[in-house]
Amino acid sequence: MTITDAPSAAPSPAELDADLAELRAGSARWAALSLVERARLLVDACTATGRVAREWADAAATAKGVDPGSSLAGEEWLTGPYGTLDALDAYATSLIGLARHGTTLTGARFVRAPGGRIAVRVLPEGLQQWVLFHGFQADVWMRPGTTEADVRAAAGLGARTPGQDGGVALILGAGNITSIGPLDLLYELVAHNRAGLLKLNPTFDALLPVYRAAFAPLVELGVARIVTGDGAVGAYLTQHDGVDKVHITGSAATHDRIVWGDGEEAARRRAAGEPRLAKPITSELGGVAPVIVVPGRWSRADLRYQAQHVATMRLHNAGHNCIAAQDLVVSGDWEQKDAFLAELRAVLREIAPRAPWYPGSAAKVAAARADHAGALELGDRLLVDAAAGSGDELFRTEYFAPVLGVTELPGTGLDFLRRAVAFANDELEGTLGANVLIAPAERRALGSAFGDAIAELRYGTIAVNAWTGVGFGFARGVWGGFPGHTLEDVGSGIGVVHNAHLLADPERMVVTGPFRPFPRSIAGGELALFPTPPWFVTNRGALETARRLTAYAAAPSWGRLLRTLLAAFRRP
Repeated sequence: MTITDAPSAAPSPAELDADLAELRAGSARWAALSLVERARLLVDACTATGRVAREWADAAATAKGVDPGSSLAGEEWLTGPYGTLDALDAYATSLIGLARHGTTLTGARFVRAPGGRIAVRVLPEGLQQWVLFHGFQADVWMRPGTTEADVRAAAGLGARTPGQDGGVALILGAGNITSIGPLDLLYELVAHNRAGLLKLNPTFDALLPVYRAAFAPLVELGVARIVTGDGAVGAYLTQHDGVDKVHITGSAATHDRIVWGDGEEAARRRAAGEPRLAKPITSELGGVAPVIVVPGRWSRADLRYQAQHVATMRLHNAGHNCIAAQDLVVSGDWEQKDAFLAELRAVLREIAPRAPWYPGSAAKVAAARADHAGALELGDRLLVDAAAGSGDELFRTEYFAPVLGVTELPGTGLDFLRRAVAFANDELEGTLGANVLIAPAERRALGSAFGDAIAELRYGTIAVNAWTGVGFGFARGVWGGFPGHTLEDVGSGIGVVHNAHLLADPERMVVTGPFRPFPRSIAGGELALFPTPPWFVTNRGALETARRLTAYAAAPSWGRLLRTLLAAFRRP
């Protein structure tokens, strides 16, 4: 099949049976491969993905009603082919490291984290990453009591026993970000020795030929199958005897329907502790993500930049992100609160309207409008007030749409931060990701108490002066809800994905970025040379930077890195 072919119709049960039988045989073939042979296949898939990167990004943009030549299309390059290329390279590197040196951690180093934890620094790794993402770092925190020796001994997961056949996994793909399904399939293959059948969300049916072309080496080996289909296809597959494990990306409601059923059946099964899906299941299910703004003395440029930052957290991908910011938590005692909110309203007004494209989005915006009589309408988006302790629907419902709440809490400094952490933990639904904005001076003033407060946040990814969505793009990091969820109380999901170092039982990832872009970062006392990020919805040069970054990921070199930097620093 070529990438210009039209997507095929949804497969019949007989065709799905054949796919699963082929994957069963493919899983055995994968088990017989050495780690180096597996790595070579991933490198081949990286080459194939690089060849169709433009078709992938253009098809994704078209599916979302975005002009492939507009700056917004940069989102599709970064969250589609770029993210997949980075993961393929990272997994191949880990497999080669495990084969040659007995460890997947050849490029990582250990650091200390609050609470006596050990953390693995997964960004930057190597000089090129240090240059490319200068000012950013990402650490994977292990659970309290875990030692460095423990981490090293367990890193590798299923790749440590390559001869074991993990069977067949069903991946129910997301319908908002085009790399999610492919990345989840790769994780099952590399981390758990499972061949995978990726069932696309109908929103991405048009990408079927592109996905098959990108993953052709894995499809040809029989360890990957990619199909389209509606809910009936998904239901058939989840109950199929040829599926050993299921991974879901979506909503908690979808998860519960698959696991427990509907109505009286679901109530009966829950009471009896008898899920209708009697096989292992992992999931990534989103939630209500906060942005905690720690009071400080900000310049006018800081107010403007961070307003653009918050707007990006909410409006990236038209708001259809499981990790989109939904509640802005500010101090009622902050002298600059009104100035910051005024700047945020101005930015939200200035950003060109973008029609919500995800099914059901308009209805969710309408529901939010109905629940909040005083909602401020800013084009196609809503800004609403939500009082702590009110049980506001905004705290419980992931809108998956351009709706942003504002919650005021009393206090300043550490007092405010502790209140905000408690509010986020106790009143907001989900544990996938939380964002914290704090100026360098205030962070220094808080000292170790700041790290202790971060440790109290029960979220799978925490971003300090960055957006948690950036963490999604770091293949060597981990992605998923905070540990502890169960089938009965699934929250933001069970398990992690990405995790290219194949770390066993991680607790969370913490991403840190610069409070200000270069060159203001240097003037403000930060050693950070990163310009306005290409994922900002206000960055008009995002498309060219994203294209260059994708080309670099397909074939890293100093020349391509330099061209990426030149594009990133160029003002359109």
